[in-house]
Amino acid sequence: MTRLHMLGLVVATALFATASAHAEGDKAAGRKLVYTCAGCHGVPGYTNAYPQYPVPKIAGQNEQYIINALHGYQSGDRKHPTMDAQAESLSDADIQNVAAYLSSLAK
Repeated sequence: MTRLHMLGLVVATALFATASAHAEGDKAAGRKLVYTCAGCHGVPGYTNAYPQYPVPKIAGQNEQYIINALHGYQSGDRKHPTMDAQAESLSDADIQNVAAYLSSLAK
């Protein structure tokens, strides 16, 4: 086997291992966790009281977007008092599960 073929095999194996390491969330577990989300995000036309803005609909949202948003609230990169508290209460597995469930819903 030539060095180029061997290098290609090593790179392909590394990429496959990296893709396999990304665990998908458990939709059933996520469904149990989103009950508090629905209180705001599940109400059609709901707006936040102060400052006033429409609360985004998260059903059907991109899975990675939900993961990034929740991690952003945990780290303080995103700010909202309610979301900060909600995200802080979630483990990484919880976030994966919530994102898997919400992204599986129809928009």
